[in-house]
Amino acid sequence: MSDNQFKRGELYSFITGAASTAIARRLQKNFKQQGIDITIEQWSVLYHLWKQDGLSQQELCNATFRDKPSITRLVDNLEKLKLVTRVSSKDDRRINRIFLSEPATMLRDLTMDLANQTLNEALVEVTNEEIETCKSVLQRVYDNLK
Repeated sequence: MSDNQFKRGELYSFITGAASTAIARRLQKNFKQQGIDITIEQWSVLYHLWKQDGLSQQELCNATFRDKPSITRLVDNLEKLKLVTRVSSKDDRRINRIFLSEPATMLRDLTMDLANQTLNEALVEVTNEEIETCKSVLQRVYDNLK
């Protein structure tokens, strides 16, 4: 790939970052309109716990691409909201497992519906073929750099 394929400021990392930020902002707005008082970052932690409850904080770091201090802060705030509980592992007390509370479980369907609604808004007039091409290219970029 030649260096002149993109104009200055058009590198796709900036474009994907801007698109990601726009989607996150819209999702946050949609949460607010429904009276859901969690951040997108908190929601991303809940999302992974809905997929597999009881993940360790390190597993959440890996799943969300966040560092340990960020996950600790997010889990602390989710605990204050009574959406998760932190439990020391019986096998290794250095490991904390994070479990969903009943209120967090009840948020799942509504927030997932809002996330799907937000993606549908973002993908108006984008064809399935374009989506598949984009996913394929971004996966290849990620695989090249991991």
